[in-house]
Amino acid sequence: MTRLADVLAPPNDEGTRATVLRWCKQVGDAVVKDEPLVELETDKVTVEIAAPASGTLVEVLKEANDEVKPDEVLARLSLAAAAAAPRDAGHPASPEREAPAAVSADSEAPGQGQLSPAVRRLLKEHALSAADVRGTGHEGRITAQDVERHVAAARVPAAQAPAAAAPPAIGTRLPHTAIRRRVAEHMARSLLEAPHVTTLFEADLTRVLAHRARHAADYHSRGARLTLTAYFISACVQALRVHREVNATFHADALELHGNVNIGVGTALGNEGLIVPVIHRAQDLSLFEVAQRLDRLVQAARAGKLAPEDVRGGTFTLSNHGVGGSLLATPIVINQPQVAILGVGKVERRVCVVQADGVESIGVRSMCYLTLTIDHRALDAFQANAFLNLVVSTLEHWREDEA
Repeated sequence: MTRLADVLAPPNDEGTRATVLRWCKQVGDAVVKDEPLVELETDKVTVEIAAPASGTLVEVLKEANDEVKPDEVLARLSLAAAAAAPRDAGHPASPEREAPAAVSADSEAPGQGQLSPAVRRLLKEHALSAADVRGTGHEGRITAQDVERHVAAARVPAAQAPAAAAPPAIGTRLPHTAIRRRVAEHMARSLLEAPHVTTLFEADLTRVLAHRARHAADYHSRGARLTLTAYFISACVQALRVHREVNATFHADALELHGNVNIGVGTALGNEGLIVPVIHRAQDLSLFEVAQRLDRLVQAARAGKLAPEDVRGGTFTLSNHGVGGSLLATPIVINQPQVAILGVGKVERRVCVVQADGVESIGVRSMCYLTLTIDHRALDAFQANAFLNLVVSTLEHWREDEA
């Protein structure tokens, strides 16, 4: 009797929808347990679904670009055919069976594991060896996206040449990526649901920059880049522990205060959109640990290596739009179901009135604008100003022992 096994979309406690990006196998292909079967793309990460058992792919229920829900059946495997796979190993492969394996085992780099059919096809199309491509999958395995990124990166120098820098033709329609579609939906829904109000403060980062100058080299030697974003995160943690209503979720009947401070950091992915990796339990981390974890998450985001758990469970978000030269951005759309988001503008030298020992003078300081956009259903101006005032005070009076 033939036994069937369902291939399910992964569960998701935040209800994020996903789209089928590509199938690594076709109906009729034999599969081995834990072999890559299908890739799903969400607004946050690309998730690879492995075969739950060895057998034969007999039915595909969701095609490429189809939307899927958590725990939805994607395909079915016939387990009765699984026994045929070991018998093939003892017989010479026919030319027809060898044809898909365009890349020989010799071309697989150590530690990159078995190549999926989709990867083999892409490598053949672009005349590449597996050793040429850095794998970002499980245990260093190469994914189809790794090959595409490698090919795209190789084209950058040519694309930057004046002769090849022609803009898209007038009337060209550029299809949205799954990330762009989801971000658009999420942002529009946030603005429709929550009345956005923004408060603006200015922060003097003189002491923070002096602290960073003294400790950046030491942090680097221990494996962490000490960025200004790490200071903003740490200052937010201190303010969120005092003003717990800002670290919350709004419900129709109550405001849910969260026990952990899980801070998301908006990370740009170029033209592909925006992703928000999350530093979980930030209240338990030192400045060094914040910097270390932030560095790992940002690099993973830009390399397409974030795991699903890296983008879940955020309770507050920080958007450092100043890294792109922006002085002020408002309103920064709230990352629902959170109730507030901090915006950080560009740090620049400005002439300011400086007060010391009751005496005023004119000085030059490193200043930046900070904005807090709130969900006015959950918070009022009094709470927003109190929170942001504490963030600014923490930055302007940064202690040397906060390292």
